[in-house]
Amino acid sequence: MGKVYVFDHPLIQHKLTIIRDINTGTKEFRELVDEVATLMAFEITRDLPLEEVEIETPVSKSTSKIIAGKKVAIVPILRAGLGMVDGMLKTIPAAKVGHVGLYRDPETLKPVEYYVKLPADVEEREFIVVDPMLATGGSAVDAISAIKKRGAKNIKFVCLVAAPEGVKAVEEAHPDVDIFIAALDEKLNDHGYIVPGLGDAGDRLFGTK
Repeated sequence: MGKVYVFDHPLIQHKLTIIRDINTGTKEFRELVDEVATLMAFEITRDLPLEEVEIETPVSKSTSKIIAGKKVAIVPILRAGLGMVDGMLKTIPAAKVGHVGLYRDPETLKPVEYYVKLPADVEEREFIVVDPMLATGGSAVDAISAIKKRGAKNIKFVCLVAAPEGVKAVEEAHPDVDIFIAALDEKLNDHGYIVPGLGDAGDRLFGTK
């Protein structure tokens, strides 16, 4: 069973409070989402394997550690997930970036992929799927399924704010996926919004209504 990690770091909690605030404008909202993604990336990459190499410092020769060639891909769920990509890349600059776009067929309610583009070496990479919100869990479940269908074996899901219903949905559909959350909120309301949440992340990131 995948693990659920809820971050309690003071810097993340402080920035998330400002992100939630209705009075925070688009520019500041976008910058803070970027900053929180950078901070979360430190914890998400904690288990990357290391290997020892020989180096020479200005003082002497030494054995030191580097990341053992692990290939990473960051995959935002369009469109709100785009707001977390640059922040992640600041910590993992060598990562490749894929994209997953989905919509629900209004009649069948089944997910329809309108855009999926992933790095070529899918089976060799660790995928970090990002989306600011985990509400019902539908988009996350479908996006992870789309990536698995193309051969991915190692996947993590990262979001800023989650509802318990969404966490449960991802756990049940993808028990092998670890979930990383900046805040686990109270519930979903009747319209499927996270309470207290932060509103519509896509609209607040891009200044649309």
